[in-house]
Amino acid sequence: MNEGACCPPNGEERKDGQVMKTSLESFLQIDEQGSFLPAIRCVPISALKYQPVLQALTKEDGGLEPAGDSMEVLRAQEEWEAVENIQPGAGGWESPDRPRQLISFNEALQHFQTADLSIFRKVQSAVPRRRLSVFFRCIFGLPQLCDGLQEERDLILAIAQCGLDNEDPVHGRVLQTIYKKLTGSRFDCALYGTHWEELGFQGSNPATDLRGAGFLALMHLLYLVMDSKTLLLAHEIFRLSQHHIQHFPFCLMSINITRIVIQALREECLSKECNRQHTVIPVVNNLYAAAFLHLAYIWRTQQKTILDSSFVLKELEVLAKKNPKQLLRSLDTYLTKGTKGLFPMGLSGAHNVSGSHGTHPKNLNFTGVCDLQLDTTEGVLAV
Repeated sequence: MNEGACCPPNGEERKDGQVMKTSLESFLQIDEQGSFLPAIRCVPISALKYQPVLQALTKEDGGLEPAGDSMEVLRAQEEWEAVENIQPGAGGWESPDRPRQLISFNEALQHFQTADLSIFRKVQSAVPRRRLSVFFRCIFGLPQLCDGLQEERDLILAIAQCGLDNEDPVHGRVLQTIYKKLTGSRFDCALYGTHWEELGFQGSNPATDLRGAGFLALMHLLYLVMDSKTLLLAHEIFRLSQHHIQHFPFCLMSINITRIVIQALREECLSKECNRQHTVIPVVNNLYAAAFLHLAYIWRTQQKTILDSSFVLKELEVLAKKNPKQLLRSLDTYLTKGTKGLFPMGLSGAHNVSGSHGTHPKNLNFTGVCDLQLDTTEGVLAV
């Protein structure tokens, strides 16, 4: 055996080069600080498992008394167990070698159709109406949703009450799909991080922004990026949201639009259109896309900034409830004619929206529909 090789003292060398342990006590080499770890630090990591010290640590009746070295013994045991049990990619969603597959809107919807949402279905599907809303309903007689569509409506409202579950693989795939389709990345992203802020969430955890819209907000984003007809629209609005002057939080704006659609559905403002099309989910999805399209058009053509967010969203809410058919018709025109229809130069192609990026001022706060307070007596907004 080479002179520089480390071996236990008082050991005997076999013919095959292995060291025979004469006694456990003779192998434990105690340093000045009362630790036996230096004695095994020079041993190759591949051979650690066969060292008598570690074998004694893992035996229930090994006979090794920790005494004054108990802390060092426990530390050595924990380090060894970590070597055996370490798993690549733990602690998040990142998996560069095996990225998650994209998920379609229909696949995600089927997940909720088969899931137990009974606790969320108990939430009342209707909300107290303002006096003006009740007045218009009495005068114009807004139609109620057909009985055959009630279950579909209740499913949407149940999803809107469901939060983001980081332990649910379907929930994770939805978020990963949104991230990849918006950024063009081929790899999964981490569960938490500043990359979510770059997409327009307020913080590093998307779950904290879903108030008032629940998982339906993510389902709408999934619909927008996974439908081939609206993917271009999603990219156009996303680029507009990153403009150095007219920037706005893309995902947070989308969540507020989902909340507007939920309110319109609850107040039966969509019942007439749903009855006409004999469906609810496609109407809700299209109204969401149409409202986002309208907001982007107003934002670009009227040179709105983040300071105007509360007023733009409130006007959009009024339009979505009063005349959803007009919004849906605008979406049909856009999808038929593309950017050459409503947007000759594209949403981010006008001279005042160059699409250049810059550092967004952090002292400007986004105000959405969720943050607005309505004085029902005066009928005005307080911001």
